[in-house]
Amino acid sequence: MKATTRVGVFGLLGSGNLGNDGSLEAVLGYLRAEHPEAGVDALCGGPEAVTARFGIPATRLHWNRAEYRTASRAGAVAAKGLGKLVDVFRTAAWVRRHDVVIVPGMGVLEATLPLRPWGFPYSLFLLCASGRLFGTRVALVSVGAAEIRNRPTRALVRWSARLAAYRSYRDAQSRDAMRAMGVDTTRDEVYPDLAFSLPTPPASAPSGPPGTVCVGVMDFHGGNDDRARAEEIHRRYLDGTIRFVRALVEDGRPVRLLTGDQCDVAVVDAILDAVDSPLVTAAEPASLADLMKEMAAADTVVAVRYHNLICALKTGTPVLALSYAAKSDALMDRMGLAAYCHPAREVDADRLLEQFRALEKRSAELRRILTERNLAAARQLEHQFNALTAALFPAADHAQAHAYREAP
Repeated sequence: MKATTRVGVFGLLGSGNLGNDGSLEAVLGYLRAEHPEAGVDALCGGPEAVTARFGIPATRLHWNRAEYRTASRAGAVAAKGLGKLVDVFRTAAWVRRHDVVIVPGMGVLEATLPLRPWGFPYSLFLLCASGRLFGTRVALVSVGAAEIRNRPTRALVRWSARLAAYRSYRDAQSRDAMRAMGVDTTRDEVYPDLAFSLPTPPASAPSGPPGTVCVGVMDFHGGNDDRARAEEIHRRYLDGTIRFVRALVEDGRPVRLLTGDQCDVAVVDAILDAVDSPLVTAAEPASLADLMKEMAAADTVVAVRYHNLICALKTGTPVLALSYAAKSDALMDRMGLAAYCHPAREVDADRLLEQFRALEKRSAELRRILTERNLAAARQLEHQFNALTAALFPAADHAQAHAYREAP
């Protein structure tokens, strides 16, 4: 590969979401190992954070710094409208400077959380359209997808996928969703989430009396179709979680509260206020590595966020999923824990406690299962990165691409 190969990474990176940044970390690890001479930079949500942590140049995704704030005054509304126009040219100019652009994982083709069409879906469309216009290969790598009802969002997501040069998905249902939305997925593959390629801290098998339970929380208000009852969903989720944590404390169990995004801190504070006990503490994870260290030291994990689940599964720690989308159910099924899902929209503390106790009774067995599934995920991601090299750097890496095609 020529030293002049220019690779861009794109997404809501450096914005406080640990899962998104973990996906970026995985792709940068691949690029540094397999394509060390490539020049890499980012177009992202938090450029300062990305540069500080990962050491690559980064550009702000949006011209309008208030892009994700609600615009009520006429001036703010006008600035947003102008920003959408300016971003057309900013995005195109950035894409044109690259040979390859990678969108690393994330649920970029879904709307399982509240999402406006002229937010990230519009940005992704500009990226993919610019790539097609200037001949820059855009790759959507191990991304999540789901069928979208909102017509403008659905159209933008569908066209983004169609215009990308390479697509792979983190589960089969994501590929099925894109097919249902009119995208030809004949050549698209399914691989595990990119975070499964990250280093894993050593796990400590539980011994002696019951130990710590990690509870991953989320500032959860439902999805894109739940806006009318968002506060009701949030209250039910929070009340059920508080009752569950209180029951663990009454059993004498230490509870460690974990976040996955900066916005989750409010939920942690609410639980700490409601359950006044020295047994309940909160961590301040700054990365998926921090989350995995916490979970590797725990007996059991109960979590909502998708990448919190992945961190628990990677460390081999039995986990119960408070599931807010089908992607969580699919992940748990893939890793052999399909029986341990509970709806995040309708948290029933008594039923959750029953499931938790059933999970703990099978702890040793489930740890063995997770060890096997994690080895399989690692092998599959080796194929993912080989396939990515073959698709994005075909001329310079012909030998490696040939080896991938010949692999069993």
